[in-house]
Amino acid sequence: MSEKIDISRALKAAITTGKVEFGIDQTEKAIKAGKAQMVILSRNCPSEVLTGNIGVKVHVFEGNNMELGALCGKPFSVSALAVIDKGSSNILTL
Repeated sequence: MSEKIDISRALKAAITTGKVEFGIDQTEKAIKAGKAQMVILSRNCPSEVLTGNIGVKVHVFEGNNMELGALCGKPFSVSALAVIDKGSSNILTL
């Protein structure tokens, strides 16, 4: 059985030690620029672009955008985020 990584810990590590872009527009820009290593979407992400085949690893977070925002430590909802640099996190193994 593979070890399930803790998404909240991995996300916090990526945010504090790496570079993460928040929001649908920023995430789409990061993908177009070829900078995104991974994309994390909330379960209720409204973006048609990001839910299609974008050529980047996509992880759909179990919760909604409010829960994803809270998990990221943000005072706003987050529907999508792009991991540009994972920093010291193991987020890319999701």
